Amino acid sequence: MRQAIAIVLFLSVLLTALPKEAAVGGSAWVVIDAETGRLLDGSNENLQLPIASLTKIWTALTFIESGNVDGEIVISPEAASAEGSSIYLEQGTKMDADALLYGLMLRSGNDAAYALAEHAGGSVEGFVDLMNKKAELHGLERTTFINPSGLHNDEHLSTAYETALMLYFAMKNEKFKKIASAENFVYRKGDEVRSWRNKHRLIHTNDNVKAGKTGFTKAAGRTLATYFEKDGKKVIVVTLNNGNDWNTHEQLANETFRKYENVTVAKKGKYRILPGVKGELKRPIVLLLNEDEVERVSHVVYIPRKNDRKVKGTWTVSLDNELLITAEIDIDK
Repeated sequence: MRQAIAIVLFLSVLLTALPKEAAVGGSAWVVIDAETGRLLDGSNENLQLPIASLTKIWTALTFIESGNVDGEIVISPEAASAEGSSIYLEQGTKMDADALLYGLMLRSGNDAAYALAEHAGGSVEGFVDLMNKKAELHGLERTTFINPSGLHNDEHLSTAYETALMLYFAMKNEKFKKIASAENFVYRKGDEVRSWRNKHRLIHTNDNVKAGKTGFTKAAGRTLATYFEKDGKKVIVVTLNNGNDWNTHEQLANETFRKYENVTVAKKGKYRILPGVKGELKRPIVLLLNEDEVERVSHVVYIPRKNDRKVKGTWTVSLDNELLITAEIDIDK
């Protein structure tokens, strides 16, 4: 038996014209809606490439959501001797897990990545397995992790689009959001004091930048992920192998903010769904849309087949048959 019936609603909203997009170079780049994860624009966005330390976005989220995140972590010889960028951890010392997360995200410490991985996964290999399983669970089909730091391996690959989705998913976690948004972090433990400044330059210079991550290896080139927010509009920009990434990110974000508007596609309030059936949206549904997309939005309300007079339904909004967002609606039969 079908579990729900669908009622199609048609809504249209007017939007003023916006300027055409400027061309931007780069081996691969992408802009997505940070509220829905929708692809807004890109070039080679699905091409598998090395992502260097943008890997640490997923390392941090995997660790935070592993459930094994509190207390001190003993630094192993393997972690202390990790190749590449470092926060200079010493073998046998202890550091709070939260501090290691800040060292991971702000200073891109490979030693912090390995220490966190060993703690949460039982081993680096066990943790990488958790990273890959989480990627699969979130639909990142073209992403494969070989290590938690992003050091080059021919099989350690993702795409600009899926890397942007990593930041999209991670920013829904409040702890990750707090860490990735920090401009600076000071760690004090006894006589030890460490001060770290976020390597992401735009976090310090651009008021619209709320979070992000840098990366670099010789094989990957410069990689960068940035979360922008302006006038309630939120976008994520990722570039892979782009030597002019700071300027490119600002240019792409500014162009997107000019081209797109937050459009209320369904107002808060009561709706007549069917004769004798009403629904109430407790919150408006708002989407980031450009002028050409507004009239291509469609709505479907799903009503559970229950005999109860009052039930919870689902209001979905799609663009060209691609589901963008769902919202709960109170149904009164």
